[in-house]
Amino acid sequence: MNDGQFWLTVEQFGRLAPHLPQDTRGKPRVDDRRVISGIVHVLKSGGRWADAPPVYGPRKTLYNRFVRWAAKGVWEDIFHALAAAGGPPAQVMIDSTAVRAHRSASGGKGGKRAQAIGRSRGGRTTKIHALSDPRGRPLAFLLTGGQVADCTAADRLLDRMPATDLLHGDKGYDSAAIRRKIEAAGAAPNIPPRANKRWKNCFSPYLYRNRNVIERMFGRLKDFRRIATRYDRSAINFMAAVHIVATVAYWL
Repeated sequence: MNDGQFWLTVEQFGRLAPHLPQDTRGKPRVDDRRVISGIVHVLKSGGRWADAPPVYGPRKTLYNRFVRWAAKGVWEDIFHALAAAGGPPAQVMIDSTAVRAHRSASGGKGGKRAQAIGRSRGGRTTKIHALSDPRGRPLAFLLTGGQVADCTAADRLLDRMPATDLLHGDKGYDSAAIRRKIEAAGAAPNIPPRANKRWKNCFSPYLYRNRNVIERMFGRLKDFRRIATRYDRSAINFMAAVHIVATVAYWL
């Protein structure tokens, strides 16, 4: 970080470079390290793309690179490639966090539902659902509207769960269907039973004590202002921002 500006270190860019697209056609790309650093700076500062410092080059280049690679799934592929390099975790955590949608996030193509914006007690929100390893490093993400229940989103998110022995989740994931899906994947669910259940499943508070690492992960991601507040109309662009921040914060 220099005068409030973000720059990838040489070591960080060295780990990132092998995963960047190599099949470019036509005019060669401009300095990848400079452009990606500029993109991360915008995500961290929360400013408009038009307000990016000129040291990162043309603002239009930053925005176009971010959007085009988001549409192609490049940012997501980079995240998964680096996250998979850590090997299968012995335990996995699951949780979600709500993000307030700014008024500039309105008007996305297909309406609010298609762009993962819903209405909850906090107003217009998006939920980021995630899986993490025992060190709090993110493994997978899913976006839904803010009104979607955790157990509903978990049915889709668990399809992305890596091989593991144990999965920890809070009471929001205490459903028979979720437990069956976890067990079918070869893992044991460690989820506290709800108080109103007559028959309570096995639960280990001792093993559960480290589950808060995923909550701290969300806190670290929200240090980047464009994650703490959603400004992107497109769910694809917002998901790309989440993947970029998770990569920089945890996997570089």
